[in-house]
Order: sequence, then C-alpha cells, then structure tokens
Amino acid sequence: MRYAAIDIGSNAVRLLIADIVQNNNTVSFKKNTLIRVPLRLGDDAFLNQFISPKKEEDLVKTMRAFKNLIEVYKVDDYMACATSAMREAQNGPQIVERVKKEAELNLEIIHGEREANIIYASHIEDNIDNTKNYLYIDVGGGSTELSLFSAGKLFASQSFNIGTIRILDNQDREETWEEMKKFIVTNTRKFKNVMGIGTGGNINKLYKLSDEKDSAPLSYAKLKALYNYLNSYSLKDRINVLGLNPDRADVIIPACTIYLTVMKWADIKQIYVPTVGMVDGIIQTLIEKNIRL
Repeated sequence: MRYAAIDIGSNAVRLLIADIVQNNNTVSFKKNTLIRVPLRLGDDAFLNQFISPKKEEDLVKTMRAFKNLIEVYKVDDYMACATSAMREAQNGPQIVERVKKEAELNLEIIHGEREANIIYASHIEDNIDNTKNYLYIDVGGGSTELSLFSAGKLFASQSFNIGTIRILDNQDREETWEEMKKFIVTNTRKFKNVMGIGTGGNINKLYKLSDEKDSAPLSYAKLKALYNYLNSYSLKDRINVLGLNPDRADVIIPACTIYLTVMKWADIKQIYVPTVGMVDGIIQTLIEKNIRL
C-alpha cells in the first residue's frame, strides 16, 4: 500500500510518497520519495492577500507534476492540504477549483487548529518519555502551531499568525506576539520542566548544523549560539560560504527567533528535533482513516 501527502506551505510545496508497512498489530510508513518546490506563496499572500497570476500558474504546474507522480507511483490514497498563505489569499478558493479542474487533485485549505492536529498526528511523543510535559513548536512560513501535552495527552493547542515569511515581509503584529506569549505562559506555568519538540524545515536544518547526535535534544544555549553564528554572516555568505539553499538562508534567521522566543517564554531548556513535519502527519492521518487494527 502506498500513500501520498501534499503540503502547500507559505515557503515551499512538498510531496511525500510513502510505503505503508503492516506488521502484526502495528502500522508504520517508510518514506519513498520526497520532493520540495520553493514557490514562496507567502510573499504574495501576506503582503497583498492575493496570490499573483505567476505564482498561481507555478502552483498549478507543480500540482500537475505531483498528480503525474502519484499516478506513476500507483498511490492508493492521497491528501493535499494548503496552509497559511492560501488561507489568507482572497483567490485561494479560486485556485483550489483550478487545481481540481486542471490537475485533478482535491485540495483542502485547512485552518490553523486542523494544521496543528495533523502535525500532532505524527505521534512524535510515542518515541519519547510520555510521562513528561512537552510543547510542540511547529514553525512555518505563515504561522506557528503550538501544542502542549502532559502524560501523553493533549492539554492545549493554538495556531498563531507568526511565521518566517511573515516576519521577513514585516507582516507580523505585536499583538499576535503578545497573544502567543499569553498562551504559553498561561498554559506552561501549570507544569514543571516542560521540554520542547520542534518540527519544520528550519529546525531540522538547524539540528543538522548543530552536529548533535541522533535523538539527542538541542539545548537553548546551543540554539542561541547557532543563531548568533548564522546571523554573523550576510545573506549572500550564508548561501555561498555556509552552503545554505537561497530559500533557506533568509528564513532560518526568523525561524531561530521564533523557536528561541517560545523556548524562553516557556522556560524550555532543551528541544527535541524528530525531523518530521506536516507531510508525515498527513500520511499518519491517511493511515488512521484507512486502516483499522
């Protein structure tokens, strides 16, 4: 059995094709193919609340290509989700209809809470000590999803319009930061020793740059040092000297800022980085939809 996940984010569009593995009473998946296309829809959506004809065309072409790959790989089921940029674009519903007509793909624009639930569906907590308290921190181009759970149970979850593209375009608002701070302080003060779980492309890259051993958490101090190190280079040198992709070299700085700020407000000393994201959660959602154990 094979499933496909499409994540249309504010910075990039991703396709994950995964093979489903059933072993007795457990179901898991193995990543087969992952494709990432840096369309950066958020630049249009957050500044103009409208996705330009050029980026709309690029998105439709990408969806046609994804549809062809889904057919070639003989995928049994798929799910396509669009997040913050498409939520804010006035022509988002029009683009959904065009994708359905021209690429023959059903695309869903999901709200922030559903986005958080899909990310949470990846069951990251199954691989760590579920007797402890954790704050999921998922940072995207247009939004940050926070989910707090204790003893393996979801305690509180909320989505905030704070993201890397939004910060670069000066579209983040002070009141949204204050709202996020209130959510964090109000909910985390009820628990002692909250640990962080970071998801998203930027924290995955930061973790690789940290040279931490697999599964070891990243400390606040080390993340802060990484931020200072990266910020000491110009954007050009982050690309040419450090070898970062152009679409990663600029967003990684505001991403660092968000993770560090959340960790500070929640008094988080360490953050686990399991290198999963939205597409992993979509695959898990498809498993739970289709497979009954």
